Amino acid sequence: MEIVIRILIGLVALFHIYFLWFEMFAWTTRGRKIFRNFPPELFEPTKPLAANQGLYNGFLAAGLIWTFFIEDRVWADYISLFFLGCISIAGIYGALTADKKIFFVQALPALVAILLILVK
Repeated sequence: MEIVIRILIGLVALFHIYFLWFEMFAWTTRGRKIFRNFPPELFEPTKPLAANQGLYNGFLAAGLIWTFFIEDRVWADYISLFFLGCISIAGIYGALTADKKIFFVQALPALVAILLILVK
């Protein structure tokens, strides 16, 4: 079970590293392909906002990656639960306010990891 949890935490961290890259460095290029319903003329003016959001995603990824270096598994679980909880809340909020797909990409993997940590 511990290996499955670590793999899932690693995947969630990788997703957030991708979000960091995408929002900080590819918002005006890749963003147009991903967010087709977003008005094209707004990508450039919203670039600083997207970069700020990407930075926060990087902090979330860093928190999850940190848990791989914590030797005390109980402490690592607490830290994992905190960051996965933050990601879950952000994903649920994003699904309610922006796009329902955000729930499945962001919140659901984090919620599954939380559930596995709590039942192990």
